[in-house]
Amino acid sequence: MSEQKLTATPGQTVGPFYGYALPFEKDNELVHPGAKGAIRVQGTVRDGAGDVIPDALLEIWQADEDGNIPQKTGSLVRDGYTFTGWGRGAVDNVGNYTFTTVNPGPTEEGSAPFISVVIFARGLLNKLHTRMYLPDDEAALTKDPLLSSLPEDRRRTLIATREADGGLRWDIKLQGEDETVFLAYPGA
Repeated sequence: MSEQKLTATPGQTVGPFYGYALPFEKDNELVHPGAKGAIRVQGTVRDGAGDVIPDALLEIWQADEDGNIPQKTGSLVRDGYTFTGWGRGAVDNVGNYTFTTVNPGPTEEGSAPFISVVIFARGLLNKLHTRMYLPDDEAALTKDPLLSSLPEDRRRTLIATREADGGLRWDIKLQGEDETVFLAYPGA
């Protein structure tokens, strides 16, 4: 019997079908906006031509302020008290997203704090994985294995900007010049 080579089934575009089942109440509020230590993470999602993408959906995962990975259930039910480290938010009609969360702490001594981000958008056959790093600890950013493996111009696409109110701004570009660095997880 001869060996047959199988090919993967092609992916399906992942959007813009979010309005039915994915959004839920306070999905982008990991903490209440008035909570101690609450910050706003915001940005704009753009395509390769620089045009805003009005129908993307982002999910974030992060550690708490002390660098602990939350192990609590209930991410889909926001009670205003339980930090689960996970949120989901759709962009508005001009491509802007916002999350209310806390500054994540480093998960290991001396490591650079970051927020994991997954992007779903029209025209994508698969979701995109990336990271948003906090800009505050230059020594930790320099030592980070992922960041240090990238050329400087690519590295900066993963580092947010601290705003005057303490929040973070991080824009995402899906293609072209200044494209955000996206990550692949072989075998996953």
